[in-house]
Amino acid sequence: MYKVVIIGGGWSGIAAALAARKAGAEVSLVEKTDMLLGLGNVGGIMRNNGRFTAAEENIALGASELFGITDKLSRHVNVDFPGHKHASLYDVIKVEPQVRRLLKETGIEVRTIARAVDVVMETEKTANGDGVLKGIVLADGSIIEGDVFVECTGSTGPMGNCLTYGNGCCMCVLRCPAFGPRVSITQKAGKNDIMGQRKDGAFGAFSGSGKLEKSSLSEDIQKMLEETGVAVIPLRQEEVAKEKLDLKVCQQYALDEYAENIVLLDTGYAKIMTPYFPLEKLRAVPGFENARYADPYAGGKGNSVRYLSVAERDNHMRVTGLENLLCGGEKSGLFVGHTEAITTGTLAGYNSARYLKGIRPLELPRQLATGDLISYANRKIKTKDGLMTRYTFAGAEYFQRMQEKGLYTTDPKAVRKRVKKYDLENIYKEPII
Repeated sequence: MYKVVIIGGGWSGIAAALAARKAGAEVSLVEKTDMLLGLGNVGGIMRNNGRFTAAEENIALGASELFGITDKLSRHVNVDFPGHKHASLYDVIKVEPQVRRLLKETGIEVRTIARAVDVVMETEKTANGDGVLKGIVLADGSIIEGDVFVECTGSTGPMGNCLTYGNGCCMCVLRCPAFGPRVSITQKAGKNDIMGQRKDGAFGAFSGSGKLEKSSLSEDIQKMLEETGVAVIPLRQEEVAKEKLDLKVCQQYALDEYAENIVLLDTGYAKIMTPYFPLEKLRAVPGFENARYADPYAGGKGNSVRYLSVAERDNHMRVTGLENLLCGGEKSGLFVGHTEAITTGTLAGYNSARYLKGIRPLELPRQLATGDLISYANRKIKTKDGLMTRYTFAGAEYFQRMQEKGLYTTDPKAVRKRVKKYDLENIYKEPII
């Protein structure tokens, strides 16, 4: 049987694995930590703004499984918070075991504490000079061979990047000291990665939020979160730090409200929508006297730094210059969010199966938000301004584009009709191999 190897077990890697498996391939997924989902264990926001449209497009295309899980585990639905409408907040504590069980039931081999550190290349290149991967080398020296590979390793870490471009290792959910640093498979295969930038020209961007132990907050704040999913706590003027807005990876939250207030969302923890907040100052805010960070543990000092390892790719998600390597998630562009990771990962996994059968790869049409995001981000990343922009269905530049192009809708029937128009309904469910 044809074998697809997925490197990285975040939302994009999981989506790629499911798509390749449904298409009929044998699939192995390797993840360097002891848990799947990566940043999905601290995120929790779905269906806000244009992500509703994108989720429904994926479902209509035949990639419903992961959205089914996050919908089922949503603690709150139709939540509005500054700059965002109709969000769902899934429980980050419960989601990973559910996803892991889904992969097992689907027949996907999952190997955790399996860090990819190098590649084995075929000696011969293709006629057009592209390199061909034969296998990946794990940290224990073992080699996993495959016919096609999908890199979904993300763009965060190793520790040296957080030390150089951030405020040091903040001990985040990725746990580089415990499980080893992320290694770029594209670089090991001889290709140069792209590095995103901030407005001041510095490389990378801080993760845009952290999580607090909900029980460490006042009873009033806890009650507000439990009942509504959101708490907006005004800050005194001297506590406002608008300069932090430019540091954030999540530009859809770079609004004045996020500097003038503490915005909390209930994802099982209290998700604090700021890159970091000094603990001493946080505890001076009424209701936060006993506040404690759950992730990152040093959230009073800094956060993880992202967008330091993005591959050059085409709109089929194939890495430029490598015959049988595709990519998804943050590895494939300056994307923000779980829905964006699922979107790119699913297309990469599906096209890995088409590659195995020698079928022309699928490019999602730009008349769909999912296809337009993938192509638009790919064009923009080739410009200096584009390196300083982040792309998400949820806000900022791309959500505005969605609205201008008439792609944004909250009507699932309209979305399914649009997908059906291009003869793509349930295409991700069709067996290929």
